[in-house]
Amino acid sequence: MDTTTAAGLGRRTFVVTSLATGFALAVRPVGAQTVTTDSTGLVAGEVKIGDMPAYRAMPEGNAKLPLMLVVPEIFGVHEHIKDMVRRFAKAGYMAVAPELFARQGDVSKMTDIGEIIGKVISKVPDEQVMKDLDSTVDWAKRTGKVDGDRVGIVGFCWGGRIVWLYSAHNGASGPRAPKAGAAFYGPLSNATNALQTRTALDLGSKMHAPVLGFYGGLDTHIPVGQVELMRKELAANPKKLPSEIIVYADAQHGFNADYRPSYNKADAADAWTKTLAFMKKNGV
Repeated sequence: MDTTTAAGLGRRTFVVTSLATGFALAVRPVGAQTVTTDSTGLVAGEVKIGDMPAYRAMPEGNAKLPLMLVVPEIFGVHEHIKDMVRRFAKAGYMAVAPELFARQGDVSKMTDIGEIIGKVISKVPDEQVMKDLDSTVDWAKRTGKVDGDRVGIVGFCWGGRIVWLYSAHNGASGPRAPKAGAAFYGPLSNATNALQTRTALDLGSKMHAPVLGFYGGLDTHIPVGQVELMRKELAANPKKLPSEIIVYADAQHGFNADYRPSYNKADAADAWTKTLAFMKKNGV
């Protein structure tokens, strides 16, 4: 089993070596409104980044593409995240979703959210995630298919928090630095420990890249008061980045998750349009 710690990531032992098929067990049954994006005109499928499985999709052809990192919820790279990757590919990106929990366990086979958090999510070091995202950017550049100066990142729930962290991780001109991020209902505050040492709020004034945050006014997991604190932190950033937070008054946590009862079609569509515009405006 994995012996990775926050202090040393030398051993790269993977428990999960291939991606799940379909939806994670914890989210079934899946709602009838689930969106399915086909792969017509795309190169799409599972790839390996070192020993880490990932899902990649991009338009067919030889154009140099902008790169979009897609970071999942606690359910890993299951069918919804794969679909989001294909949506970004249809929009002209090489999109890649790495299975960032692969060392700690297979969340797709767990039926209880508490088990997923206790046995896997709580044991994933932030440092490990930052390095795996760096490795994903390096891998994408080696394919020769991407424009390495145009890197974006989008994440959902757990992945939304990671967007905030990764946007403060690399210097603004670093070789892997994202130009912009979009965080969908990413937690802004969390208990810190040896593996998760910072919160998004800790980093709001330290962003190297602008982030567009999406939150729900009915989200019982992320209080609107925390969102207001994050707005203040972003405003205090000396770089004066064009970060922005949008709160959808009638949206719940997970409003973009079209396979769940929390899905809000109108707000999800608006957030998608705004995400693409924000990325293009900021050079991704």
